[in-house]
Amino acid sequence: MKNIALYPADIYQVIDKSLLEERDKFILNMLYMPIIGTTAVSLYLKLQSETNNTYISSELTHHHLMTSMSMSLDNLKEARLKLEGIGLLKTYYHKGEINSYVYELYSPVSASEFFSHPIFNIVLYNNVGKSEYNRLLDFFKLPHISLKDYEEVTASFDTVFKSRNYTTFELGNEEVISKNKLLLKYELDYDFDIILSSLPKEMFNPKCLNKSMKDLIINLSFLYEIDPVTMADIIRASLTEKGNIDKEELRKNTRNYYQFNNDNRLPSLLFKSQPEYLKSASGDNTKKGRIIKVFESYSPYEFLKAKYRGVKPTQRDMKLLENLLIDLKLNPAVVNVLIDYTLKTNNNKLVTSYVETIAGQWKRSNIETASEAMAMAEKEHKKKFKVEEKAKKKTKVVPEWFNEKIEDEELSDDSEFKSFIEEFRK
Repeated sequence: MKNIALYPADIYQVIDKSLLEERDKFILNMLYMPIIGTTAVSLYLKLQSETNNTYISSELTHHHLMTSMSMSLDNLKEARLKLEGIGLLKTYYHKGEINSYVYELYSPVSASEFFSHPIFNIVLYNNVGKSEYNRLLDFFKLPHISLKDYEEVTASFDTVFKSRNYTTFELGNEEVISKNKLLLKYELDYDFDIILSSLPKEMFNPKCLNKSMKDLIINLSFLYEIDPVTMADIIRASLTEKGNIDKEELRKNTRNYYQFNNDNRLPSLLFKSQPEYLKSASGDNTKKGRIIKVFESYSPYEFLKAKYRGVKPTQRDMKLLENLLIDLKLNPAVVNVLIDYTLKTNNNKLVTSYVETIAGQWKRSNIETASEAMAMAEKEHKKKFKVEEKAKKKTKVVPEWFNEKIEDEELSDDSEFKSFIEEFRK
């Protein structure tokens, strides 16, 4: 994903490829909203209204969008990214004296597609709970009427219409507007060769690994955070007698594997890294500025995995991350600072009670950014050890960013910074 600065003066046009209907609006509000939030759905409907049923809008500025929705530019961009990620929007960018964007709107999937989707239905269930999920499912179910005692008497096409010769004309090639949907897009490069090499040839029919099956595997692997080697084992347990993959068995076995390792819980979706509006200003080349950039650029899972030298963190630590991000709703960069601070000051251990005590204090103090978290950590750490330092000299192990002098250190190259950042690039 290319990170491009957005300005109020930037212009945009909307192309509506959704052909949005009333039923689609129900799906957006009842099924998509619990996943992407009210702001993202409101932005989608606002952009759709800009076209005035002509399929393409006039040129407008983002300032117009900000004022008409009472929304900051950063919140606007975050909502747009969620629409892009969930498959409702495509964004095109042209750089100029005044930058311009084209927003292509796509239709939400149908209710049946949503409830059978390998990601959407699981995340919806996890976000709203069993009773609300069942209520939503009942809402979109077709009413059932028994036709057992009825005889079908529908007329066929050829009994109603007859073909005859008319004046010839040339068939046009103009593109007619139609309802368009997007598949979810991934930047990850999933290694299917590992899966193929891990499955016995006598048991597995490689022809069944077509595009739709690969899409399903990628979706399931993303949602349940499953690597190709583990996925190969799950696929092996999902094979039919003819060596084909049973899709329903694959879904069930993947879900069971995840729940077995996660106290019977189901996964949800998290906004991957620190929101743009909570990031520090770009261009700060001091050592501290570069460290903050690391905290803001990595998701907590990636950050913790780097601390494990590229190995997947333990289930216990993963549950702790989930608690910080989902239950306490700390921002990703704040969680990264907390992880770094705790490991550096606690002999490389993440003690749950210790971490949650600090996290609770930061939440009550409304800490939202990496720089705020760093300042709070340094302040509290100095207060905590002040008495001990007076009683006896004690060598403290502290994060490098406690040193205020690093704010003035310009980095001419990456050599000085390598000791901090190299572990996050494995």
